[in-house]
Amino acid sequence: MIGTIAALSAVIWVYLLFFHGRFWQAGPILAPPTRPLAKPPAITVIVPARNEAAVITETLASLLAQDYPRFSVILVDDESSDDTAARARALADQRLTVIAGAARPAGWSGKLWALAQGVAASRTPLLFFTDADIRHAPGHLSALAAKLEAGRLDMVSEMVRLRCQSFSERALVPAFVFFFQMLYPFARVNDPLCGTAAAAGGSVLIRARALARIGGIARIGGALIDDVTLARHVKVGGRIWLGHGVLAESLRPYPGLGDIWRMITRTAFVQLRFSWLLLAATTLAMALVWLAPPALALFGHGVPRLLGAFGWLAGMSAYLPTLRRFGRAPLWALALPLIAAFYMAATIAAAVNHARGRGVAWKARAYGADPA
Repeated sequence: MIGTIAALSAVIWVYLLFFHGRFWQAGPILAPPTRPLAKPPAITVIVPARNEAAVITETLASLLAQDYPRFSVILVDDESSDDTAARARALADQRLTVIAGAARPAGWSGKLWALAQGVAASRTPLLFFTDADIRHAPGHLSALAAKLEAGRLDMVSEMVRLRCQSFSERALVPAFVFFFQMLYPFARVNDPLCGTAAAAGGSVLIRARALARIGGIARIGGALIDDVTLARHVKVGGRIWLGHGVLAESLRPYPGLGDIWRMITRTAFVQLRFSWLLLAATTLAMALVWLAPPALALFGHGVPRLLGAFGWLAGMSAYLPTLRRFGRAPLWALALPLIAAFYMAATIAAAVNHARGRGVAWKARAYGADPA
């Protein structure tokens, strides 16, 4: 039995390292353009915001400081109970429009309903969806537009830089990005011949005609993992690109372990389509990939110990490029099995919450199942 577990774990790691889209690599990266576009298309930036008074001024100021020649910004205030809208209006910039969002219809997620209202108010060929808690470097829009136009793509998205300051962030945030890459290898996402599709919702530039082609935001109106759902629809008949960002960073703090725990439990069971069978399969797979190798290396004997050591070393080696991106010491790779166990426990907790009828809650709203 132990020999079978060791062999299976080793085979999985061989597949992951050599046949899983090179998920462990450092790139691709959305870099600043080498030259400006000759005919830059107009862009409407749409920012859905709900109770973001603490960060909205910084976010909007960074957007209004873009060096892109043709853009406007629409902030859709999603029924905030704080002064998000007032702080936005205080910027008094003619390129900024603040919309008081209408009440959310049944079946819609709050973010997507806000985006839909922003899209309805836009008239440009390109739309940029970004979260209200992201700070943008001045060349961000230019980089996104250059990538979209150069590749003749329908959508460009990027994983913006996440905060890595508190102990919890340093320990768990790099692994979040690493596991995301593992789930959606960027090379496969960017391959038009591969069906894998994903996006990072904090930074999405999309052609208005591509959005119209799939039926608009209404096509995914109730999706709780809206970015991946959008990417999946756009890639059917279109081309998308996903990479890492260096020109945008999240302002959202996760000061404690509990904050990251709640972030995971919010969507983990949604990601598994509320399937207990998928939960069991995922838990088993994570145990084989992350827990079995160090256990075998430390407590096994003979060939199982060697195979366990191979799996443990493979996992640590795969994690190093992500640690370098976040400026973390390579020794953090030793903690990856414990970090993976934390994510496993949070995923199981998400399923338990669902079984207890707690469902998915975000921004003081409760949601049901995630539609396709």
